[in-house]
Amino acid sequence: MARRRARPGTGTAGVRVRALVSGTAVAAASEVVAPVAPGRLGEAAPAADLMRYLDGLLAWLDDRRTRLDALDTAAQAATDAERYTPDVVLALTVWQSVRTRADELLVVWDGGRVTAVERERMSQLVWGRVDTRPGASAVSLPEAVTLCDAMVAALRTRLAFDPDSADVVARLRGVRAALVRAEDLASGDGEAVARLAALREREERLSAQASRGGDVSGPLAELETRVAHAERDLMVAVSQRRSLTRARADALATAAALEAREPALHELADRCRREVAHPPRNAVPDVSRLGPVPEDRAGLDAFVARLDAVGRALDAAQDAYSEPLRERARLRYRLGQAVTLAAGNGRDASPTVRAAHDEARTAVETTPCDVDLARALVEQYEHLARPLPGGRGGAR
Repeated sequence: MARRRARPGTGTAGVRVRALVSGTAVAAASEVVAPVAPGRLGEAAPAADLMRYLDGLLAWLDDRRTRLDALDTAAQAATDAERYTPDVVLALTVWQSVRTRADELLVVWDGGRVTAVERERMSQLVWGRVDTRPGASAVSLPEAVTLCDAMVAALRTRLAFDPDSADVVARLRGVRAALVRAEDLASGDGEAVARLAALREREERLSAQASRGGDVSGPLAELETRVAHAERDLMVAVSQRRSLTRARADALATAAALEAREPALHELADRCRREVAHPPRNAVPDVSRLGPVPEDRAGLDAFVARLDAVGRALDAAQDAYSEPLRERARLRYRLGQAVTLAAGNGRDASPTVRAAHDEARTAVETTPCDVDLARALVEQYEHLARPLPGGRGGAR
């Protein structure tokens, strides 16, 4: 009597896969929920919110690693493990990216010893971009957490509904649900909508074939993979668009802030040119010449780099024009202090000292002021105003 060959999903390996995934699905009911990220980019989030977020993120990392290890074991036990390996590796890669960023947050947190500077740095780490895999676009930390959760859910679904042993109707229902989610994400993206329409047409054909009793296991497995990849790619694309929108808003705010500094800096430069001889020649940058904020990522990154250069140029011009004015004010104060010293020790009676005072005072008060000459004359007067040895106020 010929021995009946067992189906690939019904042997010992298939039982082990279903048992492992079943345990993961039961545990999913009590899984740790991802924490809500505090603050926003450029804002120093409150320390209490950051502490709660770190606690929640570390609990989430431990929970998801346990689940990913269980799914990895289940995938390796499957009869066609190579179908699941890329997605398991990708999910683990995203998890590791979140883990690395959490470690960076813990270093800055330093056990709670944080000032506003450290808290703003932590907000930057939370809402800044996280590299989830080589060659892929970066997403923020909350988006990476959401992406990891979506991959875990997709892997759990695919492993629970093995092509050789699961109910086809339930699997088709899962495909339709994934398509609905993907279509919501693809709103306004013509290319993605067309791609999903083709997948929807294939699902309808497979549903019709299955309803007539046809074997759709192979095509359905391929469709599940394509739909899962489409949904994942759309999640990343949506995340990129949101990140780009936030980056454009930040660039607009920075440009507006720099442009608002220009009038005061022009006034400072004009005052320095009136009151100081040989003033600096720094140009005051015109922020409006950068043009509008670009819509694309590459153009926006280049625009932000130019914006940073303009900000540094504004800082340099402000320092250059304010320093001569500040030094002139300091020289006036030093001259007054030296006059008081000379009056106290009797040196103001000396014709030489009085002549030096008149020269220094004239140099300081003349407009435009030669700051270098005034400095030299004030230093000369300070030297002459010192008490003589053995004289009044001097050493004996």
